[in-house]
Amino acid sequence: MEEEIFITDEEEENTQANKYLLFKLENEVYGVRIADVLEIIEMQKITEVPDLPDYIRGVINLRGKVIPAMDLRKRFGLKERPFDNRTCIIIVNIDNSSIGLIVDTVAEVQDIPQNNIEPPPNFKSDSNRQQYIAGLGKINDDVKIIIDSKKIVQDKDFEKIKDKIEV
Repeated sequence: MEEEIFITDEEEENTQANKYLLFKLENEVYGVRIADVLEIIEMQKITEVPDLPDYIRGVINLRGKVIPAMDLRKRFGLKERPFDNRTCIIIVNIDNSSIGLIVDTVAEVQDIPQNNIEPPPNFKSDSNRQQYIAGLGKINDDVKIIIDSKKIVQDKDFEKIKDKIEV
């Protein structure tokens, strides 16, 4: 008789501790903690909602749940490009609310040990991306930009989104 194996929430969290979902925006590879990712979906019809920050494209209907869709290109100040068949939405959990992050393409899940992540550089920049960087993950000779999903949506903006949309 086979023995059943149960994984506790704590063990599940430990297995995801060093894992990051890598995705591309323009020519850069970014990563977000896999523990924050709920799912990855193909591009959906987006319904525009007035009076939201310009980087919030609108909302999508995911199995009956209304989820705001944030265009990370706009959020990071990158030039817009048309969506294509590789464009997808990463659904993440931020403070018990779901939000969709529109990215050019998803690459892979990568293990990046904590000792391979450097703190973000501390230099002045006009780039919005700077404030969202949690660290720089070193994988062999490559560097991946690790973003902090909680910082992508600033508190005042998230409150405005929550007021307009039940998230």
